[in-house]
Amino acid sequence: MLKTYSMTDIGRRRKLNQDTVYSCEHPLGNLNNLFIVADGMGGHKAGDYASAYTVKAIEREVEVCEDRSPIKILREAITVANVEIYEKASSEPDFAGMGTTCVAATIADDVLYVANVGDSRLYLIDKSITQVTKDHSLVAELVRKGTLDATQAKGHPDKNIITRAIGAAPNVEIDFFEVELNAGDIVLMCTDGLTNMVDDDEILRIVRRGVDVADAAENLIKMANHNGGKDNIGVVLVEVTQ
Repeated sequence: MLKTYSMTDIGRRRKLNQDTVYSCEHPLGNLNNLFIVADGMGGHKAGDYASAYTVKAIEREVEVCEDRSPIKILREAITVANVEIYEKASSEPDFAGMGTTCVAATIADDVLYVANVGDSRLYLIDKSITQVTKDHSLVAELVRKGTLDATQAKGHPDKNIITRAIGAAPNVEIDFFEVELNAGDIVLMCTDGLTNMVDDDEILRIVRRGVDVADAAENLIKMANHNGGKDNIGVVLVEVTQ
C-alpha cells in the first residue's frame, strides 16, 4: 500500500509557476502507479507549457505502451515527450528554447524504478536520506570531477545551469535507477526550488517528524519559502506502508 501527496507552490520571488507534479496511485497502462515531477524553463509561457505538456505526454504514452518492463515504458514515454517538446520549440518562436527537467518513478513488487533528466531529484528516506538521482547540471558535474567541493557548489553562480533537459535536443539521454523498498520507506521527488532552499538534513528532519505525507509536503514548502522561496517548489511524497 502507498500513501501519496503532491503539491506545488509559486514561491516568494516568481510571478509564474513552471513546476508540474503528478501522482497516480492506481494502475496506468501496464504500470502499477506513476509519479512525476517536472521543472520547466523558458520564456513567459514556455516553461510552464513544457513541464505541463511533458507530464501529460508521459501519462498518455504510459497508458498505451504495450511493453511490460517499467524501465522500457518510462523510456518510451519520455522519449516521445522529448520529441514533441523539441519540435514545438523548434517551430514556434514563442516557445523557442523551452525545456523541462523530469523525474518519473513507478513502484512494482517492492522495487522503485526511476527515470531522470535534469536536476530535479528523487530521494529515498528511511532513517537517513539518500539522493538516488544524479543532477544533470554544470556544477554537479564539476563536483563529480573534483573541481568543486560541496560547499563551493552550494553558492556557485552557475548552479542553475542544467546539462540535460526534455526538449533541448532531438534526442534525450535518460538516467535510470532501481531501488529496493521496505515498509516505512518514503520517496521524495522534488524540484530545485526545494533543494536550493532546504538542505538534506533538514528535509530528513521534516519528513521524519512523525506527520503524514500531506503535512510533510506542506512543511517542506513552508520551510523553502521561509528560507527565501527564490523559485517555484514542486514536491511528491510516496510512503510505502506495507
